[in-house]
Amino acid sequence: MSALTWVVIAALILVNALYVAAEFAAVSARRSRVRQLADGGSRRARLLMPVLDDAQRLDRYVAACQIGITLSSLVLGAFGQATLAKDLVPLFAELGGMQEAAAQSTSAIVVLVGLTVLQVVFGELVPKSLALQFSTQTALYTVTPMRWSLVFFAGAIKVLNGSGLAILRWLRVPQGGHRHIHSPDEIELLIAESRDGGLLEADEHQRLHAALRLASRTAGELMVPRRYVMAVDIREPLDRLLDRIAGSPYTRVPVCDGALDNIVGVVHTKDLITRHLEDGGISSLAEVMRPAVFVPENLTADRLLAVLRAQRRHQAIVIDEYGGVEGLVTLEDVLSGLLGGVGDEFKHGQPEPERLPDGRIRLPGLMGLDGSERWTGARWEGEAATIGGLVTELLGRIPTLGDRATIDGATLEIERMDGHAVVSVLVTPAAPGTGDR
Repeated sequence: MSALTWVVIAALILVNALYVAAEFAAVSARRSRVRQLADGGSRRARLLMPVLDDAQRLDRYVAACQIGITLSSLVLGAFGQATLAKDLVPLFAELGGMQEAAAQSTSAIVVLVGLTVLQVVFGELVPKSLALQFSTQTALYTVTPMRWSLVFFAGAIKVLNGSGLAILRWLRVPQGGHRHIHSPDEIELLIAESRDGGLLEADEHQRLHAALRLASRTAGELMVPRRYVMAVDIREPLDRLLDRIAGSPYTRVPVCDGALDNIVGVVHTKDLITRHLEDGGISSLAEVMRPAVFVPENLTADRLLAVLRAQRRHQAIVIDEYGGVEGLVTLEDVLSGLLGGVGDEFKHGQPEPERLPDGRIRLPGLMGLDGSERWTGARWEGEAATIGGLVTELLGRIPTLGDRATIDGATLEIERMDGHAVVSVLVTPAAPGTGDR
């Protein structure tokens, strides 16, 4: 076995490693970072950017990598059998007392296993790990040899890709290319890593997390519950109705016909006052009433935003599966769920979350469980959507003033009640090292 033989084997493994690294790096590289480098004058980034921007080019790029991996593996196996295995036959025949046919078989198996181990470790696993950890740098360093490979393998890529697409069409499978896409969980992991790396502040991380989970929140979770919704009856005398609306803190008030479950529209206080002050005034609330928007309680927040934008409305009535009114959701409710701390006129009178001098935390009963995480540092989960609902769930009954419940080591104490509804809760954070419910 000459030194040249091992040099050739090492070169073939390196070629395999190059194509493996190029493939994983191309589908993992951060497009925004590569574009930033290209704008900054990097020649390699300018060569790579068209590949990342075009799904078909990226597909051909990956195909060239796969052809390179296959060819280098086949050549390595054939070369090893023609050199190493041939040189090992006399050794096995002499040391093992084998016949020539048995020595040849043993030698072929030993070389095959040995080269496979070397190729998997140094030609597959190591370059793959490096490419995933340093995807952008690896993609930039491998782009030049990959451009040569694209030219050299052009004919093979066309034939093989065409054959593959023909089979997919025959199987009626939609054509798909390699694209840079991430699931919400992967994006959330990237955001968390950015925070751990000091690139994001805690508030920025929380807002991005809330935005990512916007599609999982529903109108029922974000709404103002029915008991807090102020509505006026269209049959009510106009002078009394004007006094009620003028004394309320709300700018948009639902209008019902006899009962809250029969909402017939929404009145804007500005429209009402303006028309009332005009000559002749108004004779009925119906003259200034606007149509109400109704949405199901399970409508997701992102679709709710689309409905409000399409209808040019700031609020919608939330109804249950039986058509009864569950509550009212506003644009401010969605923004509060996304950004936190956005005021909502329909939650007038609800306490603001705050940290008390004694270390406890005051949280509103209507605050969502997601919103409480930035104050408590813990992600609480349960069937309920709000802090008040969580306490009720933990107690297994309607809470009363002073009741306490424990979750993940933190103590929740009822501070204020309004009838059967929890207005505010005092949270004593969990002591370090505790975390059991």
